[in-house]
Amino acid sequence: MAIEIVDLTEADIPGAIQVIQQAFADDPYFKWVFDAETIWESPAQFNKQRNHDSLAARCRWGINNAIFQVAKETAEKDSSESFPILGVSCWMAPHDASQPESWYAWYQGWVLSFGQFLNNVRYLGHGGLRTNRYWIWKERQQEAQSQIWDDPRGYYFCNIVAVSPEAQGRGIGKLLFETITKRADEEGVKCYLESSKNVPNVQIYERIGFEMKSEMECRDGDDACMLYCMVRNPKAE
Repeated sequence: MAIEIVDLTEADIPGAIQVIQQAFADDPYFKWVFDAETIWESPAQFNKQRNHDSLAARCRWGINNAIFQVAKETAEKDSSESFPILGVSCWMAPHDASQPESWYAWYQGWVLSFGQFLNNVRYLGHGGLRTNRYWIWKERQQEAQSQIWDDPRGYYFCNIVAVSPEAQGRGIGKLLFETITKRADEEGVKCYLESSKNVPNVQIYERIGFEMKSEMECRDGDDACMLYCMVRNPKAE
């Protein structure tokens, strides 16, 4: 059965969250930022439901503010049958560095922040997120991007690409990437991503045109997480 890539809808959010949580369960950055040594020992460390609600808020924000897409098997014409989410991707569209943030973007960011604040109140905390490590990562990310990003028009920024473990090996990740890279090629715009897995992810991304630009070390005492910053130049027709 064929696979189609479609925009995320409200009805897709539960399935998208399930794919993200499954795909990132063994992600090095995820384990570092949630402190994998104690991740399942206490509800105070990692709260899966808190993580679910946080992702739901970001998905709703992404519907209006990002390129948030899902991969599904194609239904027959006029069929009411629904299919599970097989893959998820979220990209930020390029933003001209010389242009100020719009009031709409500012408002949407405020709505997302307020929603996450309500989650903090509801769950009495961040659900196990090591906030100091999150901000370490944001600082390293800003440093890396300031050195790498040289196109004032901005970049298509890959925030998430995740494929359900049961659906891996079917080319779904490639399809999710191609939806954006084809658009980037048409517009002559670069793409950017960060991967916390060297093998095999870096090699996979290289096959679709990304090049390694920098290695980013996020360190908190003796615990460190490496992220690999990659850029894809637009391809000529």
